[in-house]
Amino acid sequence: MHPFDEMYESVAQSLVQSGVYDPGHPVRPHYRDYANWLSRQSPELMNSRREEAEVIFRRVGITFAVYGAKDEDGAGTERLIPFDLIPRIIPASEWATLERGMVQRVTALNRFLHDVYHDQEILKAGVIPTEQVMNNAQYRAIMQGVAVPNQIYSHIAGIDIVRAGAEGGKGEYYVLEDNLRVPSGVSYMLEDRKMMMRLFPNLFASHRVAPVAHYPDLLLETLRESSPATAGDPTVVVLTPGMYNSAYFEHAFLAQQMGVELVEGQDLFVKDGFVFMRTTRGPKRVDVIYRRVDDDFLDSEVFRPNSTLGCPGLMQAYRKGHVAICNSVGTGVADDKSIYPYVPKMIEFYLGETPILHNVPTYMCRDRSELSYVMANLKDLVVKEVHGAGGYGMLVGPASTAAEIEDFGKAILANPEGYIAQPTLSLSSCPTYVESGVAPRHIDLRPFVLSGKQVQMVPGGLTRVALKAGSLVVNSSQGGGTKDTWVLED
Repeated sequence: MHPFDEMYESVAQSLVQSGVYDPGHPVRPHYRDYANWLSRQSPELMNSRREEAEVIFRRVGITFAVYGAKDEDGAGTERLIPFDLIPRIIPASEWATLERGMVQRVTALNRFLHDVYHDQEILKAGVIPTEQVMNNAQYRAIMQGVAVPNQIYSHIAGIDIVRAGAEGGKGEYYVLEDNLRVPSGVSYMLEDRKMMMRLFPNLFASHRVAPVAHYPDLLLETLRESSPATAGDPTVVVLTPGMYNSAYFEHAFLAQQMGVELVEGQDLFVKDGFVFMRTTRGPKRVDVIYRRVDDDFLDSEVFRPNSTLGCPGLMQAYRKGHVAICNSVGTGVADDKSIYPYVPKMIEFYLGETPILHNVPTYMCRDRSELSYVMANLKDLVVKEVHGAGGYGMLVGPASTAAEIEDFGKAILANPEGYIAQPTLSLSSCPTYVESGVAPRHIDLRPFVLSGKQVQMVPGGLTRVALKAGSLVVNSSQGGGTKDTWVLED
């Protein structure tokens, strides 16, 4: 068989397996033009484009640090996040539903955060057990009664969404997680789009793909809108833990794109209840801090006394309303996995609406009857630590050995409150260009939702792909890659 024919057969088979082709129809309409184009590309061309992308990403420094990994000299390692050449395509009608669902969800989550730090009406009504909030490790008592601008706590949210539940790629959308603290990945969304436009400019002439390049402008607008009332022309900074943080590239990238200063804790100080930045021209007042530092490290006078990543006295200035912190301190109580099952009830309680996006059915191991079910069905479930992240601290039952399941079961029984469990979803997949050619791989989607005076987002998000055949774990730290996400304008 000629290499071109092999490529065509590989593409066709993958498109069927990924749900792009429906067995009853030639191709899903929004993929038709792209599928025709892809079937005409030679393996040599695609391989050369993939190599070109890797060279450019490495030259620009688009890497992430791998915690705990060491090179031959014992130094920490950095890796490229693999970039896939085949985009994930979403039709305009589907995106419209997703967008409405995310606006609804993030609005309710911000209402919840304001409520639990003020009147606690949802707790008084018994919708959520009081101890689930007040005893939560992410609840910050110091935020009780603090007035934040526009009553917005999570200004930047990364909502993890998957599609599952039906064959042919036509299942329902489910929210897996609400990342409301310091969500990362938006720089890869932007760089993936730039790379696709560089490698395949002709595709954007033949497809009406909604733009995402204006995200930094929307982000800066959102941050400036959160500034204290006392600030006329607010000064915004990005606070980073430093160059050894896994997402440092993104911190520097966003600061550069917004035209604001990238600072570390040592660059800031508090005087007379205000925050200042050290500059070569002397101190300059700071009004808005886009922080990429966790709560515990923000202020050594309030949280961890040995932290050098934050600014001593910051919480004093924050509580006085002299500086805005985005995202606000204490947002983690709303994206904790033990609170996740209650988000549909939040939407009904605060907005009086039916949730547009589904939650994944969730078993709370702290509940004795649900714990019994989980323990009896570990081999079929996905079990997660309530504070886990990055694909760590979880068990994917169907992909685990008997010994792994037994060990994880012991950990659950030792601390039931620390775990939730969910059914193993039949996740949608997307054609992906791997070493063997084009093959289906499982994907998720992280759109970035900005909340200022209005809730807005760019069309699309970061599509993460599990590059290992059959894997459901898309996290970059676990070997996942990324794709450009196309939302079609018509």
